[in-house]
Amino acid sequence: MMHDSKAVARLFAAPFALWAAIFIVLPLLFVFFHGLTDAEGAFSLANLREAVQMEYLRALGLSVELALISTVLCLVLAYPLCLILQEIRRGRMVLIFLLFLLPLWMNSLLTTMAWQTILEKNGIINMILHALALPEVTLINTPLAIVIGMVYNFLPYMVLPLYVSLADIDKSIIEAAHDLGAGRFQTFRRIVFPLSLPGVISGCTMVFIPALTTFVISALLGGNKILLIGNIIEQEFTAAYDWQLGSALSMILMVFIILNIVLEAFSGRETGKQEVKP
Repeated sequence: MMHDSKAVARLFAAPFALWAAIFIVLPLLFVFFHGLTDAEGAFSLANLREAVQMEYLRALGLSVELALISTVLCLVLAYPLCLILQEIRRGRMVLIFLLFLLPLWMNSLLTTMAWQTILEKNGIINMILHALALPEVTLINTPLAIVIGMVYNFLPYMVLPLYVSLADIDKSIIEAAHDLGAGRFQTFRRIVFPLSLPGVISGCTMVFIPALTTFVISALLGGNKILLIGNIIEQEFTAAYDWQLGSALSMILMVFIILNIVLEAFSGRETGKQEVKP
């Protein structure tokens, strides 16, 4: 019987295994092959040496910086929202929740182009400032514009795991803390926040990785003045047709993604070992 159940499990897992092999494993093998070979296909580390030049490292550093800023801003915005959603009536909660999930149902290219219209020199913001007799501001083609686009597009990825994590907290634990004399801040610090850490870690990972690798948002809102590592990789593949250098840059970027995933797994295990003390 056990062998039959294992055979059935393998049968149902076969489509996913095939999908993963074609769309995950095979592309990664192509990236490593082109990154570690020259134009003739011979093994070479020249691509990696070129990929660590200061120009590319600066783009990578800026990408990490903006991704971290966007992740922190998403967390700061999403956490109070999820706490509020836990307290309000269900009908109104669903409406607010849907408003924040709306970007997930729209094409990210369209939403980013909408922000381009809002932030440009003759955009909506400057039109309002001009109507109020206030000086215009320069937002488009700046790091701030890129951060705004990232936060808008990736905020739902922070809201979803945070809301699920907070919703799973047993309300009787919070009530017991209040009965024992704990205030709202003390309850939050010792109970709510520690129990929601898995959602915080998951949300930060889900925001940081796409923010680090994005190139559409930075291309539209940053223009040609601000190049992130994602833009450089995209240009190497599509404009310069230098697949070797593009693959080498992708391998370096992949290191940061793997480190982020490892950090999430390690933090998740440490969080699971912690005891909540009222």
